[in-house]
Amino acid sequence: MGLVVKSNIRKHIELNVGEDLAMEMERKVDKMLKDAEDRAKANGRRTVYARDL
Repeated sequence: MGLVVKSNIRKHIELNVGEDLAMEMERKVDKMLKDAEDRAKANGRRTVYARDL
């Protein structure tokens, strides 16, 4: 998917960033988005809002 970019993570922390960190963040973000989409659909909406997270 490519939502999580390793170079962007580095902008927010002082330590080095392992490749596995970016991959795990990508998996978690993907699951969060899918769950939010499911909640919106369950509520009869076609728009995902922050409250769906």
